Amino acid sequence: MKEQWQGMTMKKLLIHNIGLLATPEGKTARGGAAQGKIRKLENAWLLANEKGLITEIGQGPAPDTFGVFTVINAGGRLVTPGLVDAHTHLVFGGWRQNEFGLKLRGASYLEILEAGGGILSTVKATRAATEEELAEKAGKALKEMLSYGVTAVEAKSGYGLDRETELKQLRAIGRLNQEGPVELAATYLGAHALPAEYKENREEYLRLLTEEWIPEIAREGLAEFCDVFCEKGVFMAEETRRILEAGKRHGLIPKIHADEIEAIGGTELTAELGAVSAEHLIVCQESGIRALAAGGTIACLLPMTSLYLGAAFAPAREMINAGVPVAVASDFNPGSCPGLNLQLAMTMACLRYRLTPEEMLTAVTLNGAAAINRADRLGSLEVGKQADMVIWKAEDLEYLPYRLGSNLADVVIKKSEVVWVNEYCHPEAAF
Repeated sequence: MKEQWQGMTMKKLLIHNIGLLATPEGKTARGGAAQGKIRKLENAWLLANEKGLITEIGQGPAPDTFGVFTVINAGGRLVTPGLVDAHTHLVFGGWRQNEFGLKLRGASYLEILEAGGGILSTVKATRAATEEELAEKAGKALKEMLSYGVTAVEAKSGYGLDRETELKQLRAIGRLNQEGPVELAATYLGAHALPAEYKENREEYLRLLTEEWIPEIAREGLAEFCDVFCEKGVFMAEETRRILEAGKRHGLIPKIHADEIEAIGGTELTAELGAVSAEHLIVCQESGIRALAAGGTIACLLPMTSLYLGAAFAPAREMINAGVPVAVASDFNPGSCPGLNLQLAMTMACLRYRLTPEEMLTAVTLNGAAAINRADRLGSLEVGKQADMVIWKAEDLEYLPYRLGSNLADVVIKKSEVVWVNEYCHPEAAF
């Protein structure tokens, strides 16, 4: 796909014979009742220009096309915005299948971490890998994500826990973003765990994070966001505040891993710090939900992680009822969620969070885009926005979460260009 993306001549695009065009609307996250309000157009068509921007959307017979166009017959099928996976740990070395049996025998996440496994095991493998090896491995994962209809991805560092490896991860993310076609947003997660070499000198690691590494990463433009794993046994709430405030001073937008295992006050920091998103939130309490609502923070929920860990599911319904915008993401990582099928997460969001199909669509498009600060141009099909979309092997929105585990993406389009076609593409979806 790299060779296809580089040097392409952009064309105008016409998609016609769209059975149903379904999209949220707007340039900001949608919470409460608004999360379930989407635009549905039957017998629709869409035009995009050579800059990859949508110029017209209509119903009925498609307009005549002049000039150089890519013309796609959607075959009476469903079209939605491209999916946005707003929480992943995309770049890492090795895998951790050796921990699978331990989990089945009842070992907890923190018990595995204390025994030298978990994040620290991946840290060792990531430190040993070259930037090229990390980029190649992550690139393969991106191609698989693209095949599921994902056109934009947030990617965190956090498996280096030292200067050199964190920079290596972030540079691999930048390289993949340049190669395309999947668009990447980079998050610095140096506070993912305390590295073994600083076990007896915690304060020095915090000093390095806040006084040396965050300023360097911001100066080099390697990340847009700064994240912290705020959890018992990892980083406490006051440490989290210190790290994220350092990030803000250097222009990095705060995100926070919070309330995954125990509620220790991380979510309550979100309004004060102006965090764009709080992530996991499995055990989020009422005070945390109030803080999310007060700060306009997006709750980025990860149902496949709950499934994989045998954990509870985040209180998504309560969050939506409180007006909190909810995004749903994969949490792809080698330990707690070695899966990247965002379509499966969509099904689980409906079954376990009790989201409606309309709320679910907003969660993986507009709200996901807002969680990575891109809702002004991604996440919905509207005039002026980027022509990122999926033609589905479906005629209605309900069919997407209904089909458990099947890949229903037929054609994936990024900035007016067809970037992936299912080998079993329906013959009516013709070019």
